[in-house]
Amino acid sequence: MSITWNDSVPIYRQLRERVVAMILDGALNEGDPLPSVRQVAGDFQINPLTVSKAYQELVDEQLVEKRRGLGMFVIDGAREALLKSERERFLREEWPALYARLQRMGLDLKTLMREADGPTKDLS
Repeated sequence: MSITWNDSVPIYRQLRERVVAMILDGALNEGDPLPSVRQVAGDFQINPLTVSKAYQELVDEQLVEKRRGLGMFVIDGAREALLKSERERFLREEWPALYARLQRMGLDLKTLMREADGPTKDLS
């Protein structure tokens, strides 16, 4: 697995987002262990404190739990909680700008759904 880091966002935030995406995509399921801090730090050649900070955010958000001597694990209900919060965030932060852009371009739901089924050459 390779990650390209974005210089405008702290690495720990990007790492947190990567774990969130893995939970949402089903690559990490409830009860699954997260890779160890040492493993992630070595794989991506980043400071272990950076990994720890990302993992701590996930603990603070009650998405993962620390099990003494065993590591970090995805908690029950993490995926559902993430789906709810990500949907709310999308509707609050991303959708208004996206909707305004679609309006400016004259795109409607019917056209978008047709494009989702397979791009066409004429959008009129």
